[in-house]
Amino acid sequence: MYTILLSPLIAGVIAQAIKFIIRSNKQKFSFKNMLAYSGMPSGHTAMVVSLTSIIGLVNGVDSPFFAISFVLAIIVIRDALGMRRYLGQHGRTLNILVRDLREDEMLDEQYPHLLERIGHTPLQVLVGGLIGLLVSYLIFLL
Repeated sequence: MYTILLSPLIAGVIAQAIKFIIRSNKQKFSFKNMLAYSGMPSGHTAMVVSLTSIIGLVNGVDSPFFAISFVLAIIVIRDALGMRRYLGQHGRTLNILVRDLREDEMLDEQYPHLLERIGHTPLQVLVGGLIGLLVSYLIFLL
């Protein structure tokens, strides 16, 4: 029972730690990078793939729990690749519009700078999925 809970949590922590290390090497050190939405690898994908795979290993792929987690994984991965990436494009466009209207100080005061990178690339999702698979398999062996 605890392996089904621990596996996705450990996979998510590992993915976020890797993301933190990668971002800290590229940018100024910031704890904000630990909870970053985008970047390599996808923590969300690592968690749901780990959840799905550990359920498949423990309960079998013919389990209703596996079916539920598989559908959840599809939704989360699709969201990471599609909707959140699309929202990032909107944020980038709106930030450009606000920046271009600099003569109006009210815009800078009332509208916050929007996040532009909140989605994932297919490679980031793939690496997150591999982390999830590896973590759940190693926990299953223990």
